Amino acid sequence: MSRPSSPSAAQHQLYAARPDAVLLERLRADDALAFAELYDRYWQELYAAAYRKLGSREGAEEVVQDIFVVLWQKRHGPVIEHLPAYLQTAVRYRVLDVFRARQPEENYLTHARHHAAHQDYNTEEAVAADDLALALLRSLRQLPEHTREVFRLSRLEHQTVPEIAAQLNVSRKTVEYHLTRALKALRLSLRDFLVTGLLLWLTG
Repeated sequence: MSRPSSPSAAQHQLYAARPDAVLLERLRADDALAFAELYDRYWQELYAAAYRKLGSREGAEEVVQDIFVVLWQKRHGPVIEHLPAYLQTAVRYRVLDVFRARQPEENYLTHARHHAAHQDYNTEEAVAADDLALALLRSLRQLPEHTREVFRLSRLEHQTVPEIAAQLNVSRKTVEYHLTRALKALRLSLRDFLVTGLLLWLTG
């Protein structure tokens, strides 16, 4: 979601002087300028809160963007009584979602290291296996969110295509598309690291 376009100077002064409650009323009436003012009013505060917890500029920006997307999408929903508290609570929950999404990715690294520990590797091979695990983790984080989620459900939670389609409320063809996309992207990004055993695990 891109940043809302800026209103004129006069409009900005008018909307900046209005309290949250009035802006929320205007938002319920689909007033994009009210939304832009709320965005300007709270973006930096929410970004700082998300950054303190995540330690990632991109991650914090994504959290804040997601929150404002939801605020706009649910503008006709229940009345928000105290906007600052509502937004700060939204940050906490969204950050928790980010940490939960990260955990399965970390499990890939644990899995790869565990697998390597049970092989008859010499020191050089063990280092290469660890490098491979780190490269896999980096590649997974570069995948689009929906593609990464389908891949996680398939390869980490061992769900079938029909199960994933039902859980995500998408078609089986969509699931198959994301799996194919994920595997192709991982093969390309890991082509200097992939070994036969891991390739079989990813595509098996």
